[in-house]
Amino acid sequence: MEDDQRKARIFGVLFLITFVTSIPALFLYETVLRHPATYIAGGGKDNQIYLAVLLELLLIIANIGTAVVPFPIFRRQNEPLAVGYVTARVMECTFIAAGIIFMLGVVSLRKDSPHAGDLAVSYAALKDWTFQLGPNWIVGWGNGLILGCLMYRSGLVPRRMAWFGLIGGPLIVLSGTGVIFGWWDIGSTMQGLLTIPEFIWELFLGVYCTIRGFRRDSPILSPTPTPAPQPG
Repeated sequence: MEDDQRKARIFGVLFLITFVTSIPALFLYETVLRHPATYIAGGGKDNQIYLAVLLELLLIIANIGTAVVPFPIFRRQNEPLAVGYVTARVMECTFIAAGIIFMLGVVSLRKDSPHAGDLAVSYAALKDWTFQLGPNWIVGWGNGLILGCLMYRSGLVPRRMAWFGLIGGPLIVLSGTGVIFGWWDIGSTMQGLLTIPEFIWELFLGVYCTIRGFRRDSPILSPTPTPAPQPG
């Protein structure tokens, strides 16, 4: 059980790292994403973009870690869901990596083709779409529904909190779907409201698991794991 608790705390720390890397990176990208042509024509803030890229590379490592580290524990509850969570995290990181490439492409355009403003706008738009399809759509399935289901059934964290994942997951999928179909704009108030439950869920996991680990009365943490009771 002590080994499981060590994994739980690493899991929590990695979740907190996803916050301290992804949020600053988004702000560092903001100027280029909203005004790419101006960035190309101006002096540019290349080091700012490089720092954001570094943060997102660390984000990729932390994201995959949140799935790989607890995998031996999650598989005791439901191996297909545990594999599904790892897969969802990898897919999310694939979109993040694609977005990194587009942002580095904008920097290259500023250096090599300072008049390619229209192309820079296209790259910035593609970066926005990688965010919508990865961190803002696949996350709803992985961190929301799959992880929420694993946590609820196993009792590794308080079940009342797992509902934030089970509810927040579909809502964040809806927020991304709404952008795809043009029901609301990227970064709109509606999209922001729909992401709140998922934000609470992931922040809770980071803080709770870092401080307390997993609940010790969870059946799958016993020395000889027994199937966790299914909700009625």
